[in-house]
Amino acid sequence: MKYLLIALFAALLFIPFLGAVHLFDWDEINFAEAAREMIVTHNFSQVQVDFRPFWEKPPLFIWMQVLSMKLFGINDFAARFPNAIVGIITLVTLFAIGKKLVNDRLGAWWALVYAGSWLPHFYFKSGIIDPTFNLFIFLAIYFAYSIAHSKNTYRLAALSGFFLGLAVLTKGPVAILVALLTLLIYFISRKGKIGIKLGHIGVIALLACVTTLLWFGYEIIAHGWWFVNEFVAYQVRLLTTEDAGHGGPFFYHWIVLLIGCFPASSFLFTWLQNRKNSKSIYAAGTGQELKDFIRWMWVLFWVVLILFSIVKTKIVHYSSLCYFPLTFLAAWQVYLLAEGQKRLKGWNITIIGIIGILLGIAIALLPLVGVYKNMLIPYIGDKFAVANLQANVPWSVAETAYGAGYVILVIVSLVLLARQSLTKGLLCLFISTIVVIQVTVLHFVPKIEAYSQRAAIEFFESMQGKDVYVKALSYHSYAQHYYARQQPPANKNYYNEDWLLNGQVDKPTYFICRITDSEPYMHHPNLEVIGEKNGFVFFKRK
Repeated sequence: MKYLLIALFAALLFIPFLGAVHLFDWDEINFAEAAREMIVTHNFSQVQVDFRPFWEKPPLFIWMQVLSMKLFGINDFAARFPNAIVGIITLVTLFAIGKKLVNDRLGAWWALVYAGSWLPHFYFKSGIIDPTFNLFIFLAIYFAYSIAHSKNTYRLAALSGFFLGLAVLTKGPVAILVALLTLLIYFISRKGKIGIKLGHIGVIALLACVTTLLWFGYEIIAHGWWFVNEFVAYQVRLLTTEDAGHGGPFFYHWIVLLIGCFPASSFLFTWLQNRKNSKSIYAAGTGQELKDFIRWMWVLFWVVLILFSIVKTKIVHYSSLCYFPLTFLAAWQVYLLAEGQKRLKGWNITIIGIIGILLGIAIALLPLVGVYKNMLIPYIGDKFAVANLQANVPWSVAETAYGAGYVILVIVSLVLLARQSLTKGLLCLFISTIVVIQVTVLHFVPKIEAYSQRAAIEFFESMQGKDVYVKALSYHSYAQHYYARQQPPANKNYYNEDWLLNGQVDKPTYFICRITDSEPYMHHPNLEVIGEKNGFVFFKRK
């Protein structure tokens, strides 16, 4: 019954209103477009974008979106639905593991801590690959950990390898890199006493290879090595070079996790305290398993954080695998607090208060930016950003109440925690965050999308059902393919931008560019301006 209640709770959090806002360029639209093109071309073995091979990602998550689109149609809800299901499975899984490690109270806290933290919750409402990838690789790590604490060791090794293979089919060989580094660091930390034999590692490797070859093997047999070679080369390039527009400092992901995983991240600081009061919680028969799992989680956390701090390309979701160990370590501290095994120090409460109140203030200031944008525009030097702000988005000062309400609820949580009403304070903190996340997704995200891309999306949507060419100039986008519902081009000159601009085109041709890049096209002899809106300029071939 408890598993069913958690599944229903997760479904209510993650499924409603998935299609309330357009998919965001790049990643969400990228994957949805790949799924749409599989449906259009009936080529389910190769990932394509713009009806050309796209070797950046394997197909597993794309297949999940295809199934969803077959069920719900080609739309934004269907593109995000797989991650909502993954979210339900994730919370149930966390409850089950927590219950097995200690009891159902720890499992419930872990599920609540995960759902009640900003980015971990938010990603289950998205159409990106990472929530699915993270679940698979976490399960691979979990079953590897379980080998040392079970009699059915080779079955667990097989499960570990199977989920590792699924992780590779979801996002690529980075899964193997993370798994190997985690095992290596764990091996070193335990001085070789890990309870995992070479035979277990062999079974993990075998099942991972077999699972992975279900696609890679077929692809090599059917189409040769070139697609796989390009795929591997891209993965190496992504790790070793800075992708355009996605650089950042070494501590980029540290800040992302601290702010984005609030409130869970704030409870990691409680590990700095003396842990002597928590020793009694390790029950006979389960204590060693729990201690070992905590070690695995710390190792996984630091491996992922340091690895993607070193990687040149910095994107928010690259560190999202940290959400599993981070929320468990936080949930363990929350559990100890709720069970009276720990006490929160004043500095712990201060950290929670600073981050929570700053987030609430940021939410409260967002409507004021919309209301008083005309006062801010003179101080903005980016012409495209200024034009974005011209979007007609209704705001009112009263909407600051959402952020102010969150600040008040955080303060209430702090007061309860300071008075050592720990369970009430913790519940108030995490449940209020869940509520404000829902408000943000339903109320604020559509307004932000109206500024950032809606004018472009609406232009592309106006092309649906028309036999036309649509092309973005001077900036990269996947939106024109997905929202214009483009079909495979009969004329391969379509891929030649110069032909579209200057050649003898065989159908009406439309272009879009940002206002900052529009000057050369304004005076192009073959183009006429047909509109301009919120930073985007629209053209048609004469």
